Amino acid sequence: MTIWVNEQVDPSGLMYACIACCNETQAQECHQSFEENLTEDQKANGWQARLREVTSWDEVPVNSLKLD
Repeated sequence: MTIWVNEQVDPSGLMYACIACCNETQAQECHQSFEENLTEDQKANGWQARLREVTSWDEVPVNSLKLD
């Protein structure tokens, strides 16, 4: 099983938002939304939108929104 984890992280590495799901299309759309919602100032200051794959729900951050 592949689980896609979208994370929006501030410059200090603190996770601001996290959404995990099993649907690749939904994950790509979420990642695009995370990217578009970052302002140019945030990006310049080191904010990141990351999309990564994991194989177990145990690898998903506990505070994430989990969509099935």
